[in-house]
Amino acid sequence: MTWDLNQLETLLADNHDLVVTKEGNCLLVANSDGIDAWLAISGEQILVESLLFSKTEVKDCAALNDEILKTHMIFPLTTVGISQVAGEEYYTAFGSLSSQSKADSVMIELTTLFQNVEAFLDAYQDHLQ
Repeated sequence: MTWDLNQLETLLADNHDLVVTKEGNCLLVANSDGIDAWLAISGEQILVESLLFSKTEVKDCAALNDEILKTHMIFPLTTVGISQVAGEEYYTAFGSLSSQSKADSVMIELTTLFQNVEAFLDAYQDHLQ
């Protein structure tokens, strides 16, 4: 089975710890800790992304980038990148999986992303102003 956005919305809405809102071609998913993630389908991939913090909040981007590259492997299933939102650059946490993944795999990816966002914020706090 290949997931479509409506099916993913139904899957996620069945979880009472999540609030799911359809926004155009994406789903905005919030967990009970107040962390938001955007979920979209792109080709054969399901992409999930959450903003961490703005680049303008970082004391020294080169030092943070160096630390991220040295520590990213301790955070399973999630990668840190930089995305542009409304003309401003943000550090983001993101993951992807096949659009043919099982429901359990989709939930694991999303749950892990939420856990890793908290861990990233804690781990990289010293780099923020």
